Amino acid sequence: MPEPRRDYYEVLGVPRDADDKAIKAAFRELAKQYHPDRNRAPDAEAKFKQIAEAFAVLSDPDKRARYDRHGFAAVSDVSQEDLFGGLDLGDLLGGLGFGFGAPFFDRFGRRPRRAGPMPGADLEVALAVPLERVLHGGMETVRFRRTHSCDACQGSGAAAGTKPRACEGCHGTGQQAQRSRRGNVLFETITTCESCRGRGKLIEQPCPSCSATGEVAREEEVRVRVPVGATDGVVLRVAGHGMPSPTPGGPAGNLLVFVETAPDPRFERRGTDLSHVARLSVADAALGTELAVETLDGPTTVPAGTQPGAVFPLPGKGLPELGGGERGALYVIVRVDVPTELSDEARALFTHLRELERAQKPG
Repeated sequence: MPEPRRDYYEVLGVPRDADDKAIKAAFRELAKQYHPDRNRAPDAEAKFKQIAEAFAVLSDPDKRARYDRHGFAAVSDVSQEDLFGGLDLGDLLGGLGFGFGAPFFDRFGRRPRRAGPMPGADLEVALAVPLERVLHGGMETVRFRRTHSCDACQGSGAAAGTKPRACEGCHGTGQQAQRSRRGNVLFETITTCESCRGRGKLIEQPCPSCSATGEVAREEEVRVRVPVGATDGVVLRVAGHGMPSPTPGGPAGNLLVFVETAPDPRFERRGTDLSHVARLSVADAALGTELAVETLDGPTTVPAGTQPGAVFPLPGKGLPELGGGERGALYVIVRVDVPTELSDEARALFTHLRELERAQKPG
C-alpha cells in the first residue's frame, strides 16, 4: 500500500504563510541533506524528489494558490514535465557543487529517452581535497585515464590502408546459433562467435597503435569547482568526460568525481568539527603556559595553566557547512610529552622533585 502524500508545507518544514525567500532557503537546506550526489542512502533520491516536488509547487504563485485552495487535487492534472520543467538545480543549488544546471528530470534520467546513439559509461575517480580547500572552496585539478577512439585507424582496429572484413563464421553478427530439436520443440542456443570473439569482423593487419582494439588510453586532467564545506562522498559531475560511446557518433559518459578529505597531520575531521592534539612538556604542564595552537586561520593561543588531558573548544575555527554557513569548532586536546632520555642535570632535578613530593605526602 503506497504511503500517503505529505503536505508540501510539512515536507519543506515551513509555515503556510512562508514567503518565497523562506521557501527557497528551506529547499536548499533539505537539498544539502538529501541530494543523491551527497547522500548515498537508498531512499535519498525519493526524498529529494519529494522535496523538489514541494518546492516546484510552492515556489510558483499560481500553483501554490491552487494548492492552498484545493490541496493535491489542484495539481493532480499537472504533468511531471510541466511541474519540473523550470526547476533548474544549477541555479537553485548554486555553489553547493551539484546540479550542474540540469533540469530536475535530466538529473534523474526520467525524461522520455530520445532516439540516438547510446552514451558511454560513466567514469568514477576520487579527489582528495585539502582542508584549506574545504574551508574556502575553489578549483582543483582532477587527473584520470580514459580510452579514446584510435586516431591512427579511426577506431576500426585495422592498420592504415586496410579494412576489417566481415566474419564468415557469424556473417558479421558476432554470434553463432546452434539449433536442436527434442520432439516437437525446437531449441536454439546463442553463443559468442569463436572466430571473431564477438566482434563480427576479422582484422588481418592489426593497427600497431592500438593492437586492433580500436581504442587507446590517455592521461587527462580537468578542473572542477569544489564547494565550500564539501563533505566526504559529495559527487561532482563533469559531463562528456566519461567513457566513449559504444556506437559511432554517440556521446561520451560523465566523469563522476567523488570528494574525500585529504589526510592532514595537524587535524582530524568529524563533520564540520576539527580536533588537534597539542603537546606540552612536563615542566609546562606543571607550571602552566600559554599554548600556541595552529588553526586553518593562523595561530592562536590557549591560556596559561593548561592541564594535561584538557580539551579546549575554539568555536568558529572548524569547517563550514556544505555550501557555506556557520563553522564548526576546533577542539584542542592537550597531551604531555614525558621525556624518554634525560640529561644528568634534568635527572637530578626530577629526582629532587620526586623527593619533595614524597616528603609532602602525609604519613
